[in-house]
Amino acid sequence: MLVKRLASLCAAGWLLSAATAGAAPALRGDFIADLEALQQRLQQGETEVVSERALSQARRLAGGNAADRWARALYLQLAAGAAARAGRPEEAAEWLREARETPGVEAEHRDRWQHQEAGLRLVAGQTDAGAELLADWLARHSGAPRDHWRLVRALAELERWEAAADRLTPALDATPRLEAAQQALATTVYRRAGRGGEALALIEAGLEASDDPGDWRQAAALAQRLEGPGRAAAIWEAGWRRGILSGRDDLRQLVRLHLAGGTPARAAEHLEAGLAEELLEDDGENRRLLAQAWEAARDRERALAAWEAVAERSDAGDDWLRLGQLAHAWGQEELAIRALRAARTRGREEVDAWLEALVADAAAREPARD
Repeated sequence: MLVKRLASLCAAGWLLSAATAGAAPALRGDFIADLEALQQRLQQGETEVVSERALSQARRLAGGNAADRWARALYLQLAAGAAARAGRPEEAAEWLREARETPGVEAEHRDRWQHQEAGLRLVAGQTDAGAELLADWLARHSGAPRDHWRLVRALAELERWEAAADRLTPALDATPRLEAAQQALATTVYRRAGRGGEALALIEAGLEASDDPGDWRQAAALAQRLEGPGRAAAIWEAGWRRGILSGRDDLRQLVRLHLAGGTPARAAEHLEAGLAEELLEDDGENRRLLAQAWEAARDRERALAAWEAVAERSDAGDDWLRLGQLAHAWGQEELAIRALRAARTRGREEVDAWLEALVADAAAREPARD
């Protein structure tokens, strides 16, 4: 695309207007006519003819006066346009370098040719040279958004991550709405530069316009690595509420994030909703997870009820023991004694001493209750 733009520029009349610009040395009429004719032939696709004629004229004019040198520079640009149109960007870049290094060429034209040369060198795979030329040009010009992104991409290819991250600021400022490829590049650059917070902020800013579950999962994963499960849970929760994240696996991940992120009550609420809507299987694993969530949330009533339901379903000594321990810790002695007795009858003999102490304490307080 860049090569075609350069060729089109040469063929569209800019060269002739430059040749006759007031500030440039005056050219003889035959040079102007020859340049105009070559432009027309380039526009018609006669690249080899134009290249041969332009280079022949450039060689003939080397070492001449100011007007000759200016004409030589314009012939070199025509040769660059022909090489670009023929798919030879490296050669085109070299002719532009010679054109802009011609003594006496005005700064405006040198800058224009430097910008075009930078793009051609990047297309040709000369990334280091192209990035250097483009960075130098952008130091003197505001540039279009594509210029800034082209430089960011080149620096990323060179794995110069800090420099690429610094160049992202003008690129982002110049781009009202990021394309997917731009967002992916910016995120990679920030992460590789060790600026994960900026990567996360960029991803989160793009979520409002995204209905892609992959974007939300990526944002949550990055948040978990950078800021922990709490931030990841908040992102996953937002995606769940919008219906972008859905289904059994996403629900279980949401529950896990809330549990790990310090919001176990929300985990329990999601579990209850999932069980009620039959999105989750009503099995011992999910019921135990629900009990653990209410326990972590220190909702005593719900936690004890959930653990009792788990113990009655599994009839396992471990579950009765956990119920008994919680009931004792939270002052529910009758439930504690009943649960611990159930645990003992199911093989948990280590509760004997604890159970005897509870029974003795309950008996000692009995008269006081009368």
